[in-house]
Amino acid sequence: MKTLVIGTGGREHALGLALSRDPGVTEVHAAPGNPGLGVFATLHDVDPMDGAAVAELAVRVGADLVVIGPEAPLVAGVADAVRDRGIAVFGPSGAAAQLEGSKAFSKEVMAAAGVPTAGSRTCTTADEVAAALDEFGAPYVVKDDALAAGKGVVVTNDRAEAVAHAASCDRVVIEEFLDGPEVSLFAVCDGSTAHALQPAQDFKRIFDGGRGPNTGGMGSYTPLTWAQPDLAAVVMETVVQPTLDEMNRRGAPFVGCLYVGLALTDAGPRVIEFNCRFGDPDIQPVLAVLESPLGSLLHAAAEGRLADEPAPVFSDGASVTVVLASAGYPESSSKGDVIRGVGNANGVNDVDVIHAGTAIIAAPEPGDPDHKHLVTAGGRVLAVRAVGYDVADARARAYAAAGLISFDGLQRRSDIAAEPLGVIEGASVKEA
Repeated sequence: MKTLVIGTGGREHALGLALSRDPGVTEVHAAPGNPGLGVFATLHDVDPMDGAAVAELAVRVGADLVVIGPEAPLVAGVADAVRDRGIAVFGPSGAAAQLEGSKAFSKEVMAAAGVPTAGSRTCTTADEVAAALDEFGAPYVVKDDALAAGKGVVVTNDRAEAVAHAASCDRVVIEEFLDGPEVSLFAVCDGSTAHALQPAQDFKRIFDGGRGPNTGGMGSYTPLTWAQPDLAAVVMETVVQPTLDEMNRRGAPFVGCLYVGLALTDAGPRVIEFNCRFGDPDIQPVLAVLESPLGSLLHAAAEGRLADEPAPVFSDGASVTVVLASAGYPESSSKGDVIRGVGNANGVNDVDVIHAGTAIIAAPEPGDPDHKHLVTAGGRVLAVRAVGYDVADARARAYAAAGLISFDGLQRRSDIAAEPLGVIEGASVKEA
């Protein structure tokens, strides 16, 4: 099978790496990809947002499966352009991707499907915002209705901060706060059938202890040994299948990854948000312990035959991912800082260094005119992913390898997957 991965980040590197390790995958292409993907995949300089160009590339390389990583191309309908050329694509249509493209639409679908979630109000005026904040009280949860790269949500006890965030958005969804640890569950969907992947936990805040502003994610791990053993089954029954049924009823079948962001409350799992793609970095450790071939799983979903595909199988081990971010992130982002030690980190047993925001620049030296440097390209630069016997072992490996990498202004949290598991982010959000 020839595969084409669309996107530039850590998610796409991790997906491409998993595909390259699938015995059924003969070629991995990426557009535009990144330096990490370029080690094992053929890169193509094509704009991920240009549906016609992506579809043309898929035809030209003879792709059997196109995997679209980021949300923006999906919401823009790039998957539709590829499907129109008769090529299997893992990723929802533009209409189905509105589950992430619009928080208001997502809440509407959840209500119609009877999905357990937070109460909410969609607001476009200052008076509506004030009334919703009064109704739900603190901690205040204010979400930009549009795509915001995982950073459009403010959770705060400071009403002025909540009002200011709402004022900066055209339309917001204000919700009641869901108290409990946050969990990521990914469902591979073919429009009517879905298979769950192993749950993971993501750490969103920039600083230790869940403090500071939200980021795209500073680390993640799996498995969640503290969570209820039947969590995935419960979520598939109460959330994913009703949502697929409702999307079918609306004439927009959901084919791709339905990301379910959950709060594990005293009343049971409640949906915080839907995304229309794999989360990053939380999918990274999940893919590390996936024993089933990823290519055949995604291909079956893309072709609507997931019911005939065995449920995914995972190893008994654990995986932890630690993100290394650039100076100033998330408010700003430093670029061009030379990165050192990636080769040493990759050489650690059971470790992969995932590229998210890197670039290669020419740096000629005496006697070596072709010399090049790996440099930061902003934001989350790298993710160091390790596999171990258990979470503690994987965590120790990840941090040991991460310690071998350096660049000016490097930021990383020191408490990813630290004890007490399942409490850090859920508890700290009230303190933010």
